[in-house]
Amino acid sequence: MKLIIDTDPGIDDAMAIAYAAAAPEIDLIGLTTVFGNTHVHQSSRNARFLADKLGLSIPVAEGASVARHAESHSPSEHVHGPEGFGDLTDIPQVGENHHLNAAEFLVEMAQRHKDELVVCAVGPLTNIADAMQLDPGFAGNIRRLVIMGGAVYCPGNITAHAEANIYHDAKAADEVFSNPPETVLVGLDVTLKTLYETADFEALAQSSPDMGSFLRDISRFYLQFYRDIGGLEGCGLHDSTAVIACSHEPMFDTVETGLQVVLDGEEFGATQPHPSRPPVRVCKDVDGAGVVRLFTERVASLP
Repeated sequence: MKLIIDTDPGIDDAMAIAYAAAAPEIDLIGLTTVFGNTHVHQSSRNARFLADKLGLSIPVAEGASVARHAESHSPSEHVHGPEGFGDLTDIPQVGENHHLNAAEFLVEMAQRHKDELVVCAVGPLTNIADAMQLDPGFAGNIRRLVIMGGAVYCPGNITAHAEANIYHDAKAADEVFSNPPETVLVGLDVTLKTLYETADFEALAQSSPDMGSFLRDISRFYLQFYRDIGGLEGCGLHDSTAVIACSHEPMFDTVETGLQVVLDGEEFGATQPHPSRPPVRVCKDVDGAGVVRLFTERVASLP
């Protein structure tokens, strides 16, 4: 499977990229970056750093710095730390970004790998909406779009109604859902059923002294956030669950429905069923223990 991850690294993004690098069924051909957990220039630096750490010679194409019609963005420092990797703040600049921006890169790769490319979007959907606008054939060229986002049948995590990735560019998300490619939505309905606990990180570090220890160390900040806010003794494998959904669909129970995103009022950013829109597959349940086990097995194989 040829895969591009559209990402805003981010602690759980780092985990997802590590999983994709380790998964034998995935050919990770690039990363596109977007604002979200961090400013976009931090996302790109972190993505290049991760690619280098994982021994991946893949392009990193930088994308949107703000949401549609927004003038600025405030990163989620309280969740992911000031530089995106928890308490780690000295992150080196490695290499350079691709000469194409994210939307251009996505369009080019979709044309080059027509009907093969899977795009996994684990940040705001601005780059995806931009690619669809840039090339009306983009949606038909990709094999599938898998989105980590939304809280269709459960409460949100940034407001009572909205999940953070969708909320951060609700307009772009609504544009994507108005005329989507073949799409699977992996939202909070399932990702909070894949808790990864401190003991899991410790075991991962034992098996993978370099990458596993790195993920354990940066995740301490993230785990403390979950403990403080939700009283949970683990973090959801949000982005990793979406990457796993790209290749392990039988682990998920889905329903088909069109979707809309609320663009005003108290429920701004909510992802809601909309029966007159083209259907997407919304994940409603997951083999959570299986996802945790598969993530561990794959990432534990890394140095």
